[in-house]
Amino acid sequence: MTELLQAILLGIAQGITEFAPISSTAHLVLIPWLFGWESPLLNSLTFDVALHMGTLAATLWYFSREWERLLRAGLASLRERSLAGDPWRRLAWLVLLATIPGVVAGALLEDQAEELFRAPWLVAATLILLGLALALAERWGAKHRDMLDLEALPALAMGLGQALAIVPGVSRSGGTMTVGLLVGLERQAAARFSFLMATPIMAGAGLKKLPTILSLGASAGEATVMLAGFLSSAVVGYLCIKYLLRYLQFGTLYPFVWYRLALGAVVLVVYFARGG
Repeated sequence: MTELLQAILLGIAQGITEFAPISSTAHLVLIPWLFGWESPLLNSLTFDVALHMGTLAATLWYFSREWERLLRAGLASLRERSLAGDPWRRLAWLVLLATIPGVVAGALLEDQAEELFRAPWLVAATLILLGLALALAERWGAKHRDMLDLEALPALAMGLGQALAIVPGVSRSGGTMTVGLLVGLERQAAARFSFLMATPIMAGAGLKKLPTILSLGASAGEATVMLAGFLSSAVVGYLCIKYLLRYLQFGTLYPFVWYRLALGAVVLVVYFARGG
């Protein structure tokens, strides 16, 4: 299989798993490991950021109207020094509040996460554990509140769920949607707020790593591979957001729970079969 095709497949995986609660980082770690893909480029920081910039583009693309409304409402709240009159003003500040735990976790633990948390057995364990937590949230969550009904403490709690995603296998959307259901949000509302609060984190991470990437340079062939990964991630990510939100209007999260448990079990079997 060519490097270009591998890049496209990883972009597709990123586009799906960034938004479905099954962990994008886990899949980007496990897919090359399972299939023996050893391309230095596909396992590089440069390519990883290209894929994440693709899913960032997908969120900005899909939620462009929501972001315009949030920015207008946030600026109006500053100008008038009031949150009254428009629930989007409060929502804008709740999105900002919810990003704080993820920013702190990234600043303190990013290097450790890159070095210590990427072992296949650990990724498998976190896939299974968060899957069980997601099942409990689906079973016990009240699921009666809209995103605009969210309050400060529940939003901060969802931010803590996002912060846990620094460990591969937890899943940014999985952690936040689990907490969202437990604080009473409807499934679709939990997903929408999860995607909105992830956008500043993804943008910040990309901007932080951009100078390093630009200093590395890339050949024409490498640039083509990265562009393919970016485009496939962006297009598939947009479609995943669209159809996942549509599904969550009536569907449960149990299919994702079963997928996480099955994938975790397969990874553990392969890991021990290979002798660790």
